[in-house]
Amino acid sequence: MSTPQIPGYTYGTPAVAQAPVSEEDFELLKKTVLFTDEDERYLRMAGEVLADQVEEILDLWYNFVGSHPHLVYYFSGPDGQPLADYLEAVRKRFGQWILDTCTRPYDRDWLNYQYEIGLRHHRAKKNQTDGVSSVPHIPLRYLVAFIYPITATIRPFLEKKGHSPEDVDKMHQAWFKSLVMQVALWSIPYAKEGDW
Repeated sequence: MSTPQIPGYTYGTPAVAQAPVSEEDFELLKKTVLFTDEDERYLRMAGEVLADQVEEILDLWYNFVGSHPHLVYYFSGPDGQPLADYLEAVRKRFGQWILDTCTRPYDRDWLNYQYEIGLRHHRAKKNQTDGVSSVPHIPLRYLVAFIYPITATIRPFLEKKGHSPEDVDKMHQAWFKSLVMQVALWSIPYAKEGDW
């Protein structure tokens, strides 16, 4: 898969941390969220639907974050003001994340990158990717809480290309399952050793 050059986007490269998750535990996580091969097929369909809507989706999500001072705070500098370059760099990776969620195989590279994303929200690696001086840690509660708005707001975009209500529902459910699984993986750095 060809991807654009996005600063800090290291999917599938040696720069990505190796997730401390066995293949068996990864398969059990998939089973727990009822994630199947059919979900991967519907995510690929969703990727086709969303590909030309990524900027519109990001506008919606960024407006949401920007309208809540307690969320935009995590992109602010020492003076308390949002860091525009940081927000823009993250936006590019966030757009690619939408496409990766839909089009990447859910294999070891995908698993490792979810762990990397978790590290980049946690004090272990936050701010390092972009070399910024911002708030050093995003609390886990916001990663978990974001499951709802990121799931609820994607459905209208999935409905825009004339697919049947059944297909839209299956795309939406696949997205929801993937997001829950991703947040579970992003939570690894937040858990004490042996607790995840």
